[in-house]
Amino acid sequence: MDKYGLIGYPLSHSFSRDFFNAKFLAEGIEAEYMNFEIPSIKEFKGVIKNNPDLNGLNVTIPYKEQVIPYLDDLSNNAKLIGAVNVIRFERSKNKLRLVGYNSDIIGFKQSIEPMITNQKRALILGTGGSAKAIYYGLKQLGIEPQYVSRTKSPDTITYEELSEAIILSHEIIVNCTPVGMYPKVDDCPPIPYQYITSDHLLYDLLYNPNETLFMKLGKEKGATIVNGLEMLLLQAFASWDFWTEAE
Repeated sequence: MDKYGLIGYPLSHSFSRDFFNAKFLAEGIEAEYMNFEIPSIKEFKGVIKNNPDLNGLNVTIPYKEQVIPYLDDLSNNAKLIGAVNVIRFERSKNKLRLVGYNSDIIGFKQSIEPMITNQKRALILGTGGSAKAIYYGLKQLGIEPQYVSRTKSPDTITYEELSEAIILSHEIIVNCTPVGMYPKVDDCPPIPYQYITSDHLLYDLLYNPNETLFMKLGKEKGATIVNGLEMLLLQAFASWDFWTEAE
């Protein structure tokens, strides 16, 4: 039986195992999807060695960037973004080659594109692997993105710098942080929600809970809100394509 899986830490919140095992059952695919909860990326080689029937992996926090040195090659998008959430296993003459892809950018672009009207600029809350995929996804859609974090850097502003003018001029706000994820549902990113308007689109990559506090506060101001479930489904479909596409 073919085996696929997910590496990350922790994985109790993950949607992928249930999704793929349900897909395999429904479509009569002789395969199994497993979670590999590893507390250090150093254990990645052990996962590969101890599971010779693995055909592909997904990668989630905190390893989307850390896994790259362990791979043999990267797709163009993965190189551009600097983060990987899909690993394709290529075997030839008993030699294994691991290729990294990024399906986050695919899922995000496909899910947000129908909602974009005349917005030109976006704030990205967070600077991790998912945020990088969102950054380049927005760029490819013609939206100018701006990172926001607790720590200032040359390409990142801080939450304290978010003035009324900045909020009003960035009508897309994407939460790429885990703030507000179950069980800490009473948390939300520290942005000035009083400046949100009905022209805003608030997109939360989180999907548990279905409506985060970030989304609720935006909805109270009349903003369009969306969670990350559709993106998650779309990136999962793209993962399967990366694993199974012909050479």
